[in-house]
Amino acid sequence: MTPKEKARDLIGKFVHLTRQTSGANGTIYNSQQCALIVVDEIIDSIDNEHVSDIFTEYWQEVKQEIEKL
Repeated sequence: MTPKEKARDLIGKFVHLTRQTSGANGTIYNSQQCALIVVDEIIDSIDNEHVSDIFTEYWQEVKQEIEKL
């Protein structure tokens, strides 16, 4: 899955949750914020485990794509 596809996938997983609490205008923004929290947690855990840089780079690109949407 490309970083852009993963970004859309993560946001999509939060849309139904945030729609219930934020109304139409805040749904995408709140979904993006939730997805960014998840990606930051993944990046932190990768950095802590000294996993290959390719994984960190992938998740950094996912984060950039989330911020673009």
